[in-house]
Amino acid sequence: MGYKVVVVGATGNVGREMLNILAEREFPVDEITALASRNSLGTEVSFGDKTLKTKDLADFDFTGWDIAFFAVGSEATKTYAPKAASQGCVVIDNSSLYRYDPDVPLVVPEVNAAAVDGYKKKMIIANPNCSTAQMVVALKPLHDRARIKRVVVATYQSVSGTGKEAIDELWNQTKGMYVPGQEVAPKVYPKQIAFNVIPHIDVFLDDGSTKEEWKMVAETKKILDKNIKLTATCVRVPVFVGHSEAINIEFEEPLDWQEAQDILREAPGILVVDKREAGGYITPVECVGEYATYISRIRQDSTVENGISLWCVSDNLRKGAALNAVQIAEVLGNRCLKKG
Repeated sequence: MGYKVVVVGATGNVGREMLNILAEREFPVDEITALASRNSLGTEVSFGDKTLKTKDLADFDFTGWDIAFFAVGSEATKTYAPKAASQGCVVIDNSSLYRYDPDVPLVVPEVNAAAVDGYKKKMIIANPNCSTAQMVVALKPLHDRARIKRVVVATYQSVSGTGKEAIDELWNQTKGMYVPGQEVAPKVYPKQIAFNVIPHIDVFLDDGSTKEEWKMVAETKKILDKNIKLTATCVRVPVFVGHSEAINIEFEEPLDWQEAQDILREAPGILVVDKREAGGYITPVECVGEYATYISRIRQDSTVENGISLWCVSDNLRKGAALNAVQIAEVLGNRCLKKG
């Protein structure tokens, strides 16, 4: 006996990826339905070798359904996630709405799988921000060994993290650079993204940081350890899919780069590709469609007593969103729901 599964926002980038990964990982599905707004009603989406027609989220009754993956914005989630939860369906939410609610588990299965046990308080589990998810996968095994004091991270985030309109803007701006008269002005982003980098993701806060940077701090503390000090600079780059991060870590205890490399090689969800030669590292293009979080450029930081620097790359539509959500469902099934 498997699960009755709902994918909300099935026509978006993340919703489609959720359907792909549920099929790829052979999640035990008895019945599945795809929901979208009325504007996308009847749109066809793929689930393995099946084709699903989207149904109207506004009219859907979640009674009798086991798990609902939400891949829509916070406003729609605010309306429909409590409805699904009240009707007995566990919500796994990809928006930021519930991440900081103390009664909602914020889960990265390689890091804090046991936290899913708290789902019963609100029948909701939150998926973290894409940039946080891949980072904490890398930090967890090192933290277990040497206790992390402080993290300094700079992100290089792809446009797919913003959505389809941003992908189109990068594509059209890039083409327009080569065709006089077809230049494309910025709409999704405040400045040109083609052949450029933009040190601004989400809104600015009073202290000068952006909300994306604040998210990385708050979520790392909730998922991994509230005592870790973290500062982030989040940057949008002209890459279609795949987030990269340059991470500098200061530990309480000594840890050399060779041991860090060995620890990361054995850690769940991680693939180390770290040769000290040209091409001996992973770039975003190579991680697209992959499950792993890739780690390269592991090296000592001689400017602090116990420091390591590394390069972290992952498919943000997968580990940063859809894959992590499906992994949460797998843990939820194994630990709590016990079907399939």
